[in-house]
Amino acid sequence: MIKPPHGASGTGGVHSGSTATVVRLAEENTALREELNRRHLTDLAVGILAAQLRTSPSEAGEHLARLAESASMSPEDIAADIVNGVAGAVVVTAAGPSAGTPGGAGEETAPSPAEARRLRRVVTAAEVSDTVTQGAATLLEGGLKPLGVEALWLWQLTGSGCLRLAGHAGASALEAAQWSWIPPAIPAPIRSAFADAAPVWLPTGPAAPDVLPGPSDRAARALFPLRLRGRTVGLALAVWPGSTDLDDRLRTAVTELIEVAANVLAAEPLTLSERPALDDLLDALVHPAMTLKRDRHTSALLVEHVNGPAGEALGGSHRAVGLPVEAAFPLLHADLEAMSRRAHYANFPQRAARLPAERTAESAGPLLDVRVLPVDTDRTIVLWHTYTDRRTAVGRAVGRLQGLALFEDDLATGRSTWTDQTYAIFGMERGSPPVPLSGLGPRVHPDDADELAELLTDLVDRRKGAAAVVRVVRQDGGLRHVRIAAEPLLHGAALSGITGVYQDISAEYHTEIALTATFDQLTAVRAQASLRHRLVLQLQQAIVPEVPSLTKLQGLGAAARYRPAAQEYRVGGDWYDILPLPGGQVLMAVGDIAGHGIDAATGMVALRNALRGLAFTGHSPGRLMAWLNEVTLHAAGHPTATAVCALYDPEDRTLRWASAGHLPLLLLREGTAQLLEPPYDLLLGAVPSPVYREQTTQLRCGDTLLLYTDGLVERRHGGLDQGLAALCRTAEELTSCGIDEQVDRLLSAATGDTDDDTSVIAIRLG
Repeated sequence: MIKPPHGASGTGGVHSGSTATVVRLAEENTALREELNRRHLTDLAVGILAAQLRTSPSEAGEHLARLAESASMSPEDIAADIVNGVAGAVVVTAAGPSAGTPGGAGEETAPSPAEARRLRRVVTAAEVSDTVTQGAATLLEGGLKPLGVEALWLWQLTGSGCLRLAGHAGASALEAAQWSWIPPAIPAPIRSAFADAAPVWLPTGPAAPDVLPGPSDRAARALFPLRLRGRTVGLALAVWPGSTDLDDRLRTAVTELIEVAANVLAAEPLTLSERPALDDLLDALVHPAMTLKRDRHTSALLVEHVNGPAGEALGGSHRAVGLPVEAAFPLLHADLEAMSRRAHYANFPQRAARLPAERTAESAGPLLDVRVLPVDTDRTIVLWHTYTDRRTAVGRAVGRLQGLALFEDDLATGRSTWTDQTYAIFGMERGSPPVPLSGLGPRVHPDDADELAELLTDLVDRRKGAAAVVRVVRQDGGLRHVRIAAEPLLHGAALSGITGVYQDISAEYHTEIALTATFDQLTAVRAQASLRHRLVLQLQQAIVPEVPSLTKLQGLGAAARYRPAAQEYRVGGDWYDILPLPGGQVLMAVGDIAGHGIDAATGMVALRNALRGLAFTGHSPGRLMAWLNEVTLHAAGHPTATAVCALYDPEDRTLRWASAGHLPLLLLREGTAQLLEPPYDLLLGAVPSPVYREQTTQLRCGDTLLLYTDGLVERRHGGLDQGLAALCRTAEELTSCGIDEQVDRLLSAATGDTDDDTSVIAIRLG
């Protein structure tokens, strides 16, 4: 089923079971990867023992286990010693004080047993990496950086003699894109490496006019032809940050590590980023950032790139790259998916104070001050913080109140800070010790103790912003009504403090009492307003069109319903229409004008009647929608509206339709419900002269098509995705019903609870 680009699903109780499963599977995947690394090393050792002892692999494995037990060492440490004993331990030349500068190669030291085992584990981990980039990063971080190397490049030799970049580490994405291919007319140092089948050492960089990747022309480089099973498979390039004395000891150590890269090239190469400049921009940020890309074949949202701070927050850059969002963010994927879809749909950045919105038992450090920005049709950028920015936290609190007195409690130091206005609210002398929010209980009226306790629970346990109104008993005996709005300050998963505002609303409270005394005077006005709403509701019901007869609809079965809002007299702007046209086609449309009341009802009438008249011109749905947009732009009050307009041709059973920001159509075919994804076109009345794209759907005998407004599926406390999924399930359960019964039962089982009216059209092909 295609998911629509609307709404967001939560991360609460409905998903807690699936979330725990995803977390468990991610942990198991990490453990399996570590086990694979260990198994590869022990398998090498078992093979060596089997050859030396002239025994079977199983007996060699048992012998390895006995060696580890007798030496009180782990099997992988014994295995590393065995492999090093045969292949030779990898010797890393320790970088001296001036490493990276001429003469700064350092002294060769025999590795300690622990260091030799570590380097052997690095080598074997690189050999079994999933991708070339992961293998390059493992070699660079684990062995080459102590030698002063800052970047490692790995190219694969193609059948045409070109070099294709298969992976890199320590280099920018933009530079990688520039060196993704090296043609046969390659720079002289590369030709020398292949011709001599030996490394080429460039302590002061390549001679002019040759150019190689690196931070400067004078930066030291080393080129290595990579051979596997007797043939050349690629090329490796090590880059230092500056000129370096590449003495024999350093060359030996680098060569031993680089030789492993031939095995690394056997891994499947990672596709290079299509937007290297964007990756470099994210890498330059000091806060976490990542790029998400939607797979065009599977529609899955994948993590394409993470910068350094995001990699640290996620436990390693390469653990998230390439994974679906569900796997990389098991507790947040629904929110990130919804924000990404809304960003594309509205073409506008989406914001959230934190994800998840509330603390759960499974959550670690939340994403704070999250921003999701659309990049193109497939990508979004996600930016966030790992600690609370006091300015944004205070800004959110200020947004809840006006006329404020600020406070902040630092839980680490136990220090509280008040402004002068805060002292005035509590009737305390300026300069006296401030009272933290958690210690406010003795100053609050006993009847309001529960409100204060619930506020503290939201802040401390649920880690979310909250507000409450309590009565404060001042030292002079006065009683003040005080509104409190506060935000938690987080550093990772830890609560570091609380900040917020107090507001003395005593005057508002007294005004409310005074207004209550005039209630009798307002009764007549309210009665008139109720009568006005009744009349509008009756007007709306009176102008709902009748469904044409079966003969006029060219054999189509049709049913339509309108249900007013849950609040008795709160009428809205929902409308629908089914209209046979002179050429034999049938017009079907539903729409929803923003707002409620007379303005919405009259606007609804204007749009419906305008579409009726325009439909007789014989133009396509896209053109009709463009004209309807102009009608909306010139309507009184400048409303906006969503709508979907469809023309059914009975001769070839084709449906041509266009959507202005409306919900997807639902097609019920052979007992299976499918949402027809609409083009992401603008609302009616948003901008002048937009272009509305058309979709064509081929219908079959027995198909049922459902057009509806959001009152059928939207919920206050759930995502629109959930409502649409529930609608599909209900529709599939009603396939055997007659079309009128089907629509009635859909309305009765509808999940919408947002006090919005609802329009539904059902068309069934005979």
